[in-house]
Amino acid sequence: MSPPRLGVAILTMGDRPTEVAALLESVHRQRTPATRVVVVGNGTELPVYPAPVSTLELPENRGVTGGRNAALAALAAFGDVDVVVGLDDDGLLVDDDVFTRVQEMYAADPKLGIISFRIADETGYTARRHVPRLRASDPMRAGEVTTFLGGGHALSAHMLAETGGWPEEFFFAHEETDLAWRALDAGWKVVYEPELLLQHPRTSPTRHAVYYRMTARNRVWLARRRLPLPLIPAYLATWILLTLARDRSVPGLRAWFAGFAEGLRHPCGTRRPIRWRTVWRMTRLGRPPVI
Repeated sequence: MSPPRLGVAILTMGDRPTEVAALLESVHRQRTPATRVVVVGNGTELPVYPAPVSTLELPENRGVTGGRNAALAALAAFGDVDVVVGLDDDGLLVDDDVFTRVQEMYAADPKLGIISFRIADETGYTARRHVPRLRASDPMRAGEVTTFLGGGHALSAHMLAETGGWPEEFFFAHEETDLAWRALDAGWKVVYEPELLLQHPRTSPTRHAVYYRMTARNRVWLARRRLPLPLIPAYLATWILLTLARDRSVPGLRAWFAGFAEGLRHPCGTRRPIRWRTVWRMTRLGRPPVI
């Protein structure tokens, strides 16, 4: 069997030209070259990049989910990509063997659907929120997980053909979990591999007020779309309690509960709940879908 062919998807709003240029240079330095590289301008014009980079300019900002779906469609149209590597536009591939490792992992396991990279800043620090498991004290512990990091990841094209792409309604926040749960329900594996490093500046998502609203709204939508009915109230109650325990910002909490109410009132897309055997599988992996 020939090794899987890699395509790279980078989404940008045009406000990080220096970072995108550095990221593309790190992509070109990979020992295993990507078959295709697509940069999507999310509501922005793009400069001319050196070959073999292809560009796609969207007339409006379609959010993280819409922009990533446009990238997936562009790569699929080429017909020669088996694995899509998604990278944040302010990230950097420090090592030159990342694509080689990704290729080897997919070649070795036909049921591997998603790989989550480790995200660390320039000092090597990985934030707790960037470890896709409950026990996050050791960011170097690899293994199967139930969600993944959008900043650095790889997706099987065969899996995407079965599960569909990103949940466009979400715009941003929790879109990775929605996709991961669909993958798990279809029998695919989601793996966290910390040896695959994406260097990324340390930031706090709560610096934006919209973060609170979108996080809460999409949390409700995730439950409504994907959970069996008995688990929905347990999942949402858990996250209300966790939010109250963790957050002391009155404006943040006000925005969060406004988003929560929005999630209850507004349509969330097609409901296709995961099966109970998937719930049990996630529980055995250490993260039952009530938290």
